[in-house]
Amino acid sequence: MSPLYQALEEALRGRIAGEVRFDPGSRAAYSTDASNYRQVPIGVVVPRTPGDAETAVTVCRDHDVPVLSRGGATSLAGQCCNTAVVLDWTKYCTRVESVDPAAGTVLVQPGISLDGLNDRLAADGWMVGPKPSTHVSCTIGGMIGNNSCGSTAQAYGKMADSVRRLEVLTYDGLRMWVGATPETEVDRVAAAGGARGDLYRGLRRLRDEYADDIRRTYPDIPRRVSGYNLDALLPENDFHLARLLVGSEGTLVTVLRAELELVRVPNARSLVLLGFDDICAAADAVPDVLAHRPAALEGIDHRLVALEHSQRLAEAALRELPDGNAWLMVQFTADSKDASDRAARSMMSDLASRSTTPGTLLDDPAHEDQVWAAREAGLGATAYPPGEPETHEGWEDAAVPPQRLGDYLRDFRALLDRYDYGTASLYGHFGHGCVHTRIPFDLRTADGVARYRAFAEDSARLVVDHGGSLSGEHGDGQSRAELLPIMFGDRLVRAFGEVKAAFDPRNRMNPGKVVHPYPLDENLRQGADYLPAEPATRFAYPDDEHRFSRAAARCVGVGACRGTGSGVMCPSYRATGEEEHSTRGRARLLFEMLRGEVITDGWRSTEVRDALDLCLACKGCLSDCPVNVDMATYKAEFLAHHYRHRLRPLSHYAMGWLPLLARAAAATPGTVNALTAAPGLSTALKAAAGVDPRRTLPRFATERFTDWYRRRPPRRTQAERGRVTLWPDTFTDNFDPQIARDAVTVLEAVGFDIHVPERVGCCGLTWISTGQLTTAVRVLRRTLRLLRPTLRSGDPVVVLEPSCAAVFRSDLPNLLSGNEDARRLAGQTVTLGELIRDRAPDWEPPHLGGSALVQPHCHHHAVLDVPADRDLLTRAGVHPEVLDAGCCGLAGNFGFERGHYDISVACAEDTLLPAVRAADPSTLLVADGFSCRTQLRDLQPGSMPRHGAQVLAAALTRRPVDDDRRER
Repeated sequence: MSPLYQALEEALRGRIAGEVRFDPGSRAAYSTDASNYRQVPIGVVVPRTPGDAETAVTVCRDHDVPVLSRGGATSLAGQCCNTAVVLDWTKYCTRVESVDPAAGTVLVQPGISLDGLNDRLAADGWMVGPKPSTHVSCTIGGMIGNNSCGSTAQAYGKMADSVRRLEVLTYDGLRMWVGATPETEVDRVAAAGGARGDLYRGLRRLRDEYADDIRRTYPDIPRRVSGYNLDALLPENDFHLARLLVGSEGTLVTVLRAELELVRVPNARSLVLLGFDDICAAADAVPDVLAHRPAALEGIDHRLVALEHSQRLAEAALRELPDGNAWLMVQFTADSKDASDRAARSMMSDLASRSTTPGTLLDDPAHEDQVWAAREAGLGATAYPPGEPETHEGWEDAAVPPQRLGDYLRDFRALLDRYDYGTASLYGHFGHGCVHTRIPFDLRTADGVARYRAFAEDSARLVVDHGGSLSGEHGDGQSRAELLPIMFGDRLVRAFGEVKAAFDPRNRMNPGKVVHPYPLDENLRQGADYLPAEPATRFAYPDDEHRFSRAAARCVGVGACRGTGSGVMCPSYRATGEEEHSTRGRARLLFEMLRGEVITDGWRSTEVRDALDLCLACKGCLSDCPVNVDMATYKAEFLAHHYRHRLRPLSHYAMGWLPLLARAAAATPGTVNALTAAPGLSTALKAAAGVDPRRTLPRFATERFTDWYRRRPPRRTQAERGRVTLWPDTFTDNFDPQIARDAVTVLEAVGFDIHVPERVGCCGLTWISTGQLTTAVRVLRRTLRLLRPTLRSGDPVVVLEPSCAAVFRSDLPNLLSGNEDARRLAGQTVTLGELIRDRAPDWEPPHLGGSALVQPHCHHHAVLDVPADRDLLTRAGVHPEVLDAGCCGLAGNFGFERGHYDISVACAEDTLLPAVRAADPSTLLVADGFSCRTQLRDLQPGSMPRHGAQVLAAALTRRPVDDDRRER
């Protein structure tokens, strides 16, 4: 680090209350956003208050270094990465300072997420109008910086339309509130002199000089986001300085607080899907649909619908799509469901009178949510289309007059074809003429980068020819700023430079973006000189060309892992609020590790190790991430290399080798249980095993399931449904054998012949999660030999523990790539619910009734089929509520390990434990995962979580479900 930056770091540490981070790990985590660009920051400051941020800017000014104010960093044009001091507002500056329910206004700090703010406002019936697809993680400050929109902008306008006032800070230290300014007030401030007077006087002069150019050149369309909002200075727009600053991408000021105008939460909504032959025909219908004043009007094409991620998010809903290869999603809102449905049917009737457009009015709110989720995931989900090149942003956000959208799309598709980019998916906010896409640019070769530049220049000219804007909501940043003269002409671009000079004469606020921009093909995350390390790996990474460098670069930065609402991903981020403890942050560190410039010690990196340390290996990102980043696998890979020929943490030896320890304990389980529970000795044993002293060690069963099954008399009844192998996993066999016994009861009642392997085997999970992959492979090869007869016969392998089933289904074929028996076992592995759904769909268990809270194991959620096991409970007359509670926090060895207890508890307290405490005492608690049951028993004494097999067995045997017959 240079002496200047060392002095800067010391000064920051001495003057602010927040966190100052100049270490390689933090700089790596903040080196890029959701764009094609990469610029490693000087350092990162996490301010505790807006005043703290002001002090940080002052220190930066004293050392003459740039500043980048950053929100959720989901920007797609490169505006959230720079060689600057990054201010990350998202950890502490998230307060709602005041709400005026009568006026419909709110005063907030810039780091609060959009979903977080809307959750706070919901009780009063208000919400923020714009809703970008990244609403789970984007911040109010970021939305202001970008002038964000989203689908709801159809009804409520851009972010600029929601901003009343801003408290801002210039680089030179001027702090002020700005908003609409009457001309008399402009005169008064200008006459008063000082820094503020000079600023107002200069902006007024600029307005007067360029007013005719602004009125003549700015396109009159709903989605003009490119350039600075100079039109906000016009007299007819009230010299609105706040709206001038919206969309300036942190290049003019630092936003400290924002006062927003809110909109009412709609009482009812109705969603219509309209089918068309192609996306251009869908665009042609937009003007007719707009005549009915929809609240949202989106377009999607067949490529987006066909993606596996879309199918997973909305499989049931997408079955309701009308015939076609492209669709319009048309949403109406109203005070009542009848009124919104009437508006929807009126539109459908009108279109039917004009053409044969097929349409469907969805009547299931869950299906509506699924379709919206698939649409919102589009920008990430289209990044890696199966069997096709990876795609990129770079021209993903143009907007034209909605009336000209069809013609524009035809010309744009022709341009894509001319550059051999014709496989790109097209979708977007069609009601506002805004088109999104990701394009298969080759950004790794000189010819590919040159082709990208030529395409961007031609695309800019095309959109301007159609009366449009380079950006409809994503901003200019670096990817479009160089092209602004094509849209605005040199004179207005000169005006942008004068605005920049008025606010930031030293060019220290996010330099190189919007004004005086870096070339669009500079600072590329890949580029013609991109040469990451290509290490030999234990996992095969078949979806990433068998290259770890591809896997590490898979994250596209949309930030779904930074959400705090639904889904599993990412529990450690929810508990810490730290970028480097999100899936995205960890992916950035792995990317930089392979690049070798910021993180220079490769697999030995302590920065990467520390970032991965709090990864729970829940696999939530494998399913919840739009591009299916698999951080649990990457962590196991890293640990295998990091600790190669080195001493490991104690927990790796104790919990990593649990299957062998359990086998030894089976000889005298009572003695082992007494020793592990004895005062003093228990503490010493935990210390020796690397276990947190606050944890209760699980008790071994007095008799393993496999021992019980061997001495059980053979079944004498006919098994009409064939044979299954019941896999005795380590956890069920040694700790909860009653679950397997109950599974035998269920399987025999259904009509299956049960085979249990004669010798003890293991899936290798504990070795995988601790990165002992050589041993895991050896264990898995032994398991394949053990199961060879079953693999030859093709019989289903029923696995009761979801984490073990997930190993067979996912990790096994990745570790033993090319092994046919590994592939067979992955295909034959089923949960109890999957087996009965597929092999005994007509079976009906006795009616049990009641209700149940169901906590899915994270690996069940990510790899297996939760609905199959949920529906099995429904067959027994149980009303299951599947908790959307994320990870329980124990996550195998993670929650036991010393140093992880507080994070583990925080994960459980996020949603799971409050839901359990709030449940009626008569409600069943169902948790198929051993970790989930252990966490619940440990943190919620008195709770009695059960496996689904136990619930079904209780129905069959007519015994109470809470009859605790576990062998302890």
